[in-house]
Amino acid sequence: METIDSILEFWFGADPDDAATAKKQGKLWWQKQPATDALILQRFAGHLQQAASNALEAWTATPQGMLALILLTDQFPRNMYRDTPQAFAFDHLARAWCKQGIAAGMDLALRPIQRVFFYLPLEHSESLPDQQQSVLLVSKLAEADHGLQGGQTFAGYLDYAHRHHDIIERFGRFPHRNRILGRASTMEETVFLKEKGSSF
Repeated sequence: METIDSILEFWFGADPDDAATAKKQGKLWWQKQPATDALILQRFAGHLQQAASNALEAWTATPQGMLALILLTDQFPRNMYRDTPQAFAFDHLARAWCKQGIAAGMDLALRPIQRVFFYLPLEHSESLPDQQQSVLLVSKLAEADHGLQGGQTFAGYLDYAHRHHDIIERFGRFPHRNRILGRASTMEETVFLKEKGSSF
């Protein structure tokens, strides 16, 4: 039986230093690995369904619980159901919990590296206002970390936030999702998708 703590430990490890955590966990977070996808599916698919059916609503009472719900519905489906429509099927839940948590100030009680993932549902959104809020929030993280260990780590996250924002500002959606979601690409999107860095 997974818990809030076990989900957070799986994703962030046990190192209290954010820069060290980013370095150690980066392979888990950002590299496409079939073995990792299979492990996340095996361990967390049941809890994702519980979250989607509101069976874990009690978790929204704490910042850590809210973060665990966001991981379950935003990050984990992208591993479990990679390159299928289901990868994005729970994004609306993650966004709702993200916004609810921000409104309650829950994000401010978390470590900066945890806040990166708390805000990712906004960065994954195809709504420009969500993207604008994402850039603002990640900018604050990067500014607060300026000159400290790990500063480059957060600068990198801010760069990605800007890149996501710019794509939504230009197209109103992520063109690299078109094939997966059965959406027809425009000529401009087709040209864009041939460029390096057009997908995430």
